[in-house]
Amino acid sequence: MKTLLLDLDGTMYRGNRMMDGGKELMDYLHFHQLPYLFFTNNSKRTRKQNMDHMLEVGYENIKETDFFTSAMAAASYAKMHYQERNAFYIGEDGLKEALIEHGFCLCDDHADIVFIGLDQHADYEKYSKAVNFLKQGARLIGTNHDRVLAQANGFSLGNGSVVAMMEYATGQKSPMIGKPYAPILEEALHYLHINKSECLLVGDNLETDVLLGVQNGVETAFVIGGVHKETDIARLGIYPDHIYQNLSELIVEF
Repeated sequence: MKTLLLDLDGTMYRGNRMMDGGKELMDYLHFHQLPYLFFTNNSKRTRKQNMDHMLEVGYENIKETDFFTSAMAAASYAKMHYQERNAFYIGEDGLKEALIEHGFCLCDDHADIVFIGLDQHADYEKYSKAVNFLKQGARLIGTNHDRVLAQANGFSLGNGSVVAMMEYATGQKSPMIGKPYAPILEEALHYLHINKSECLLVGDNLETDVLLGVQNGVETAFVIGGVHKETDIARLGIYPDHIYQNLSELIVEF
């Protein structure tokens, strides 16, 4: 039985709207005690906030330990690869929680590392402060490189667009951590104590969820209704192992 690595935005919900078949799939997984992990590039929410949002959307029996985010992956990656611990961040509660849990000291001056996560409240002054730290020698680490996020009424700016702005302004390049890059997968597999042959990546984004699987030898399921459409498969040249119109269709895999 493979562990489902389930994307959130555009896969399990779109804004505050549950995606078709989501309740049926999760009820089935819980009833049969089948393994899964919500596996998201969105760094904004803490694990508890993710749980609360899922419950508000209408899902049941969701736990804080059910989530693995790009914020968690970025903090773990930085802790493993760099000795510095003074960090300035642009992001929300999820990134703050991950940095504290991994032993970083959050500061507004003398930052050695600048973490960039999605922040719906950041302003020009805060972005400029981050640029100054980076120009003074701090390392740039973006949690993920999503261009856009699927919302109930369309799309919103993704964190990757903000990271690209920082890279352009400073001449630095962030390490590639979030989906579709290997570090977030490696960290999630370590979190679950499984290997890549034991999981199925499920998501709505061909360029992140599906491409991660294609590039790392992991089975993939593309669920239509979020960022990409079925016609985008040939256009992008990214081919999932399975294509579903509705999340409940995954039940046949069991």
